[in-house]
Amino acid sequence: MVQFGVHVGPQMCTMAELKAVWATAERLQFDWISVWDHFYPAPSPLDGDCFEGIACHAALAVLTTRPRVGSLVYSTGYRHPAVLANAAATIDHLSNGRLELGLGAGWHKWEYDAYGIPFEAPKVRLRRMAESIECVRLLLTEDVANYDGEFFTLTDARCNPKPVQAKPRIWVGASGEQIGLKLAGRHGDAWNVPFVSPEDFARKRSIVLDHAPDPSSFTTGINLLYVPCEPDRIDAELESRFGPMTEMMRPGALVGEVAAITERIGAYVDAGAEWIILALRAPFDLDALEQFSTEVAPQFA
Repeated sequence: MVQFGVHVGPQMCTMAELKAVWATAERLQFDWISVWDHFYPAPSPLDGDCFEGIACHAALAVLTTRPRVGSLVYSTGYRHPAVLANAAATIDHLSNGRLELGLGAGWHKWEYDAYGIPFEAPKVRLRRMAESIECVRLLLTEDVANYDGEFFTLTDARCNPKPVQAKPRIWVGASGEQIGLKLAGRHGDAWNVPFVSPEDFARKRSIVLDHAPDPSSFTTGINLLYVPCEPDRIDAELESRFGPMTEMMRPGALVGEVAAITERIGAYVDAGAEWIILALRAPFDLDALEQFSTEVAPQFA
C-alpha cells in the first residue's frame, strides 16, 4: 500500500505558519512529515528567510505524535557524521522512535560559498556522502565505532544513548545515474528523488535496486510538487515559488482536478513508488492539503 507524506520547505514563512502545516498534516493523518537542510532559500531569493534543518526536525518530533518525522536530506558537506548521528539519535528519542534520516551530497553552491564550505566536485561530494552514511550507521548501531576513510576517522567513537529504533532507516537522496543512484542502492535503506516524471522514476529506481544488497527490503519514494491550481495557472504558480528552477521541477508537479492528480499518482505507484511525498512551499494552502487527504489519498488505500 502506498503511503503519503508532506515535505514542507521552511522558507519564506513564519514559524507559526510552518507549525500550522505540521499540525494540519498530522490531523489529516499523513504518514510522514519532513524537513530539508538549507541555510538559504532554495533556490532563491538568497536574502530570504529560511529556518535551519536540525532545529526544525527536533521541533517537528516534539510537536507531532503519529507521523514519521523525516529529513530530505541533510547535506553531508555541512556537518561531520558524528554530529548528524548524535542529532539523529536525539530526534529519535524526542519522537519516540519515529525518525527517518535522509542524507545526500548537497547541491546549493551559494550556501557553501557564503559560509566558506568547500564546494567539491560531484564525485568528491558523493564519496564524502558514502563515507558519512557508513559512519552514521556505525555510530547509531554499534557500541563502539571505528572508521578510517578518505574524509572521516572514528576512533573508539560512541554515540549514546542509542536511538529508540534498533536500526533507523537511512534514506539517500540522489538522482545521478552514473554514480549517485548506485551509491544509494549500496549504502542506503531507502531512496528518495524529487520532481521527476514517472518514466524517469522507474528507470532511476531500477538502477538503485540493481545495486541494493537486498532489493526486497529497500524502500523507494518520490517528492512531487503539490500546487493545486487550474492547468492554465501552473506557470505563474510555479514561477512564484521556484523562480529559475521552475522548468526542472515541472515534470514532478501535481496540478489540475482530483481525477488528473489521482491518475498521475497512479503512474508513480505503477512505477514502484512506495512513498508519495507532497512538496509544499509558502504560501501554504491548507484547504488543498485537506482536499488531497479526503479525495485523493483514499483512492490508494
